[in-house]
Amino acid sequence: MSDFPNKLQRKLDKRYNENSIRQLGESSSLVDFSSNDYLGFANNEELFSKTFQLLLNKNIAQNGATGSRLLSGNYPLFSELEKMLAEFHNVENALVFNSGYDANIGFFGAVPQRGDFVFYDEWIHASIRDGLLMTHAKSYKFSHNDLTDLKKKITTILQSKTDHVDSEIYVVTESVFSMDGDSPDLKELVRFCKTNAYRLVIDEAHAVGVFGDTGQGLVQELGLQNHVFARLVTFGKAMGVHGAAILGENRLKEYLVNFARSFIYSTALAPYSTVSIVSAYDFLVNEGNSERQQLKENIRFFKEEVKKKKLNSHFIESDSAIQSCILPSNDMVKSVSDKLAIKGFDVKAILSPTVPQGTERLRFCIHSYNSKEELGLVLQLLSTYI
Repeated sequence: MSDFPNKLQRKLDKRYNENSIRQLGESSSLVDFSSNDYLGFANNEELFSKTFQLLLNKNIAQNGATGSRLLSGNYPLFSELEKMLAEFHNVENALVFNSGYDANIGFFGAVPQRGDFVFYDEWIHASIRDGLLMTHAKSYKFSHNDLTDLKKKITTILQSKTDHVDSEIYVVTESVFSMDGDSPDLKELVRFCKTNAYRLVIDEAHAVGVFGDTGQGLVQELGLQNHVFARLVTFGKAMGVHGAAILGENRLKEYLVNFARSFIYSTALAPYSTVSIVSAYDFLVNEGNSERQQLKENIRFFKEEVKKKKLNSHFIESDSAIQSCILPSNDMVKSVSDKLAIKGFDVKAILSPTVPQGTERLRFCIHSYNSKEELGLVLQLLSTYI
């Protein structure tokens, strides 16, 4: 066996020296404050049974898709699923991808064209950044949730370009940011984009299942779905299953089927995964209200406890299931995370470079199944450690 490449070893050594090395963890019996399973669907036995029963009812006895959807993998259930998604999310059409990562690199690698401009929030997800690396469009970041800076950046960039008559301007954000848990002013952002005929793209990965009357997401809760060019929804978080979809008009779906490489060249989701998405949405609508209401109550209670324990200065303001406690330095945040684990609580330390240096944090994910005793105790312990 040849020696490991020196350049790669140096990069690993740098991570070790900065105490920022990533390692795969083992599953544990700790109280869950780390997973994205906000509604508890991933471990819901009733939902599991409904999914299995739906497989039987549809007489599906197939392990794999057998190929990409453009070859042999477009089995009939996909049409049913995408029609259901379009109706639920109040949009013309939907296209299912194997994951949120696949959906974002597929969309951003294919949709913005040479001569176009993409302006994205500086804290946007890595999958969107990776997709933008695959496009010929020019991309520029703007300050987090800062509409004023966005306007300034667009004005400055367009004034410096002599020929942009045929250029499309894409504005990209998330409705709930994965590391901060906060949200932009979507109504003002829609108003700005609509006034200037810009294309607004919103990643709703952490909003679906949590916001909206029946968990449709924050865009629909605010009634803005008709003013958004494209939305990403994922199924691996509150929905508790796997996969993702791009929501938009019929022509967008047709375009992505023809040009999104992560869709064209990937084996389709297995039938069990597709059935599980259908089941999860049905469960969300018909049985999920109690979980959504309990999650909202737990978020409210958690935030009240943060105030009572005078921890406000450490927490980023958020109304979502993601509540982040800033503890600068990898050493500090890992130390507190380890102490909480010893006491039985799984709260993940988010290290730089995943987040910028100086903004390392404990990322508390609140769930419908967390008890008030657990919520109160974990914050009581936190107050003694920082």
